[in-house]
Amino acid sequence: MNQSTATLTYAEYLRLPGLLTQQSPRGGGAAHDEELFIVVHQVHELWFKLLLAELTDARDRMLAGETAVPARRLHRCREIEGALVAALGLLDTMEPADFRAFRGALGTASGAQSAQFHEIEALSGRTDGVLEDGGAWLTTAERARVDRRMLEPTLWEAFLAVLRARGFACASRTERRAAYDEIVRGDTAAGELMVALLAYDRGWARWRERHVAVVQRQIGGARGSGGSTGAAYLRARASYRFFPELWEARGRS
Repeated sequence: MNQSTATLTYAEYLRLPGLLTQQSPRGGGAAHDEELFIVVHQVHELWFKLLLAELTDARDRMLAGETAVPARRLHRCREIEGALVAALGLLDTMEPADFRAFRGALGTASGAQSAQFHEIEALSGRTDGVLEDGGAWLTTAERARVDRRMLEPTLWEAFLAVLRARGFACASRTERRAAYDEIVRGDTAAGELMVALLAYDRGWARWRERHVAVVQRQIGGARGSGGSTGAAYLRARASYRFFPELWEARGRS
């Protein structure tokens, strides 16, 4: 053990002095709940960062034909999604009037401008509607990351790689449907991976649904910050599923 490790403190390891100074309410603290709003969204970005790490590893391992570790990674992602839903529950303790007290301080900032959110959706297989406004708000580094994700293999493509590695034909929807049915009947490893993918997909949908409910309670039918349509925009996207074919296969099993 070197000297720097021997004297390392909890605060130093977690870089707490810097972390705990990153909350700067623009209203100067006049609105009590602005700090809550900031912390919940910062926590979201930390969980998004971890989701990207776990999903990327799961994707890369599936591309190599693995099933067990990717399934574990995806189940961990499901737990992270649970933490995201819980964070929204905490945000929902804020009364609409308390949000209005500092909403003007957000200016043109919007949750739709989360680059990591768009990375997660692209990696998970959703490319329609990604950066539908052109992403003028992205920094150069953020745009590079999102553009890279748009070109990378998705979780769905990685799952198909697993099917091919296990000897299943999957060039057409008919072939894939037969593969899913055979997996359900006897390929336990691939079946567990299917379950993990569906659990992740459902977890993301639950977070979206909870987000809609929170936004609707806070602003009703008003436009969202940054010019979005608010709850209407979120509601239109809440029913999307990353793996519709797997949901159909589940319905047949």
